[in-house]
Amino acid sequence: MKVGVLAVEPKREQWGHKAEFILSCVGYAVGLGNIWRFPYLCFKNGGASFLIPYGSMLLFCGIPIFYMELALGQFLRKGASKAWASVCPAAAGIGVAMMMVSGFISIYYNVIIAWSLLYLWNSLAKEIPFKHCKNPWNTLLCRDADTNVTCASLGLDRNCTLQFTTPSEEFWTNKILHSSSGVEQVGEVRYDLATALLIAWIVVYLCVSRGIRSSGKIAYFSATFPYFILMVLIVRGATLPGAYQGVLFYLSPDFSRLADPQTWIDAASQIFFSLSVGLGGLIVFGSYNNRRNNCEADAITVSLINCVTSFVGGFATFTVLGFMAHSTGLDVKEVVSSGPGLAFVAYPESIARMPVSPLWAILFFFMLFLLGIDSQ
Repeated sequence: MKVGVLAVEPKREQWGHKAEFILSCVGYAVGLGNIWRFPYLCFKNGGASFLIPYGSMLLFCGIPIFYMELALGQFLRKGASKAWASVCPAAAGIGVAMMMVSGFISIYYNVIIAWSLLYLWNSLAKEIPFKHCKNPWNTLLCRDADTNVTCASLGLDRNCTLQFTTPSEEFWTNKILHSSSGVEQVGEVRYDLATALLIAWIVVYLCVSRGIRSSGKIAYFSATFPYFILMVLIVRGATLPGAYQGVLFYLSPDFSRLADPQTWIDAASQIFFSLSVGLGGLIVFGSYNNRRNNCEADAITVSLINCVTSFVGGFATFTVLGFMAHSTGLDVKEVVSSGPGLAFVAYPESIARMPVSPLWAILFFFMLFLLGIDSQ
């Protein structure tokens, strides 16, 4: 009996160039988690020693699944739902589930892009608004680097220093989020945030409206320019006072953390989250390849680029956090945070203390915007 591949290869659009495929995969995999999640997990789980479980999960989980998804799409030349149905009709729900999860993620991811756009817009001012406490949204407890406020001058208890907030914190909670006291308070429509969200969706639509013909070409810029900005931020951060302490704090190994199961769980979750496996996007990207393409090499290349980006991005983060700790007289661990708190509070607070702060704010938030768009 002869066993062969499909007699007729389904007609499907193909990438204009191999570089478009690689850059699209890199842009899809490298996202905001590389900048704000990995450095924190590295600090939390033993510094440089965290690279051992991280590398292990990459080798035994990340790359194999990445390779499987690319190969599945490349061989069957179908999207996620149809590809799994072709493997086994009973597995059709896997592809549908992938699409649903991707849809849910894209909803909240676009909100983060909208936040980045708002910060980018506000950074275009001559003086960034999260640098001082002179704005309408600031409270009496706001204290910036140039203000010497005492509890007595505010008519408050002498322990009110524990309640002091920074301009970046109040800009985030009072200006960007307009945080309420609870979910029962619906509040009003935030027109600035709604406009930014609309712009984010329009940009995403324009990028994907013509399929890989448009997204592949856009990837030449959107997947590479963030690396240029990242290098600029690393060089700038390395010249700041306190940068060395930040890097030392980032890399100092604590091998005792390897005995903690949570360290390995964090490493696995970061690999899956960072490589964007299990969401169907990689199957779609692979489906536009020629069947003879070496997708094994592609999977290894993109996975390694993604993980190196995470590690290098930690230097951009911790040099600035080291500078912030030096400026405030605090320990580095007291200014370290994860997620939006790092990107929209801690990092802006550090930027506000730099010379020519609007320039660095524009570069940083433009980088976040590009990383978010690419991952969409």
